[in-house]
Amino acid sequence: MIERIERLDDERVAVFARLTEAQLRNRLNPGEGLFVAESPKVIKVALGAGMEPVCMLCEQKHIEGDAAEIIAANPGMPIYTGSRELLAGLTGYTLTRGVLCAMRRPAPKTPEEVCRGARRVAVIDEVTDTTNIGAIFRSAAALGIDAVLLTPTACDPLNRRAVRVSMGSVFLVPWAYLGESPDRGGYLRELSALGLKTAALALSDDSVPIDDPALCGEPRLALILGTEGDGLSREVIAGTDYVARIPMAHCVDSLNVAAASAVAFWQTTRFH
Repeated sequence: MIERIERLDDERVAVFARLTEAQLRNRLNPGEGLFVAESPKVIKVALGAGMEPVCMLCEQKHIEGDAAEIIAANPGMPIYTGSRELLAGLTGYTLTRGVLCAMRRPAPKTPEEVCRGARRVAVIDEVTDTTNIGAIFRSAAALGIDAVLLTPTACDPLNRRAVRVSMGSVFLVPWAYLGESPDRGGYLRELSALGLKTAALALSDDSVPIDDPALCGEPRLALILGTEGDGLSREVIAGTDYVARIPMAHCVDSLNVAAASAVAFWQTTRFH
């Protein structure tokens, strides 16, 4: 069902043009929440993971091109199209792949669900940069991480940019939010109850290298990644079973959190 859009204020495409990420998420009614996936490749990954499409915004040339397979597989889905200039005005930027798809947010999972049987878990502590979140998920999927847990203040993995940067990997690795805690290190108790040993990626006097045999040999391990700038809190670092560091050269003291995650994931998963 293809419908042409002629006006920027057309309510049919408000989900792409005017709703904020918070409005899309719909915290008051989570069952009605939406997210937006961009580019045919990412949309196909989402559909393959069972995400439910609601509607699509698509440049005319892609209807019989890159998006044709998606449209054919979802015959009842509304497809909105218009000029390239109009779509850029709607979304605030020129669509790099010409296709956006609004989808229903999946029902949230619990840490117990996503960690059942997991041997390697990534814990994202207050990381708020959408690019870093997407990159961490992409590395997690590629390098064998079984689940991702996030503190409540971390960026939403279904943020549009996070989804795009992850290339759809947010749909491939199960994830959940940890519970609210009155203290920064409170979630460590939750991880321990899940049967996970914990390792903080941080610099400290008692840290071990990321290839430490005891660390890498742990049967079930949670790798904790800190927020940009400040890193992990003292409470978290003091409460973990290990503090792990990535050895550096040329007097560089640390890596971006997304780059550090890739190194840590590769090293700690390659023997499991």
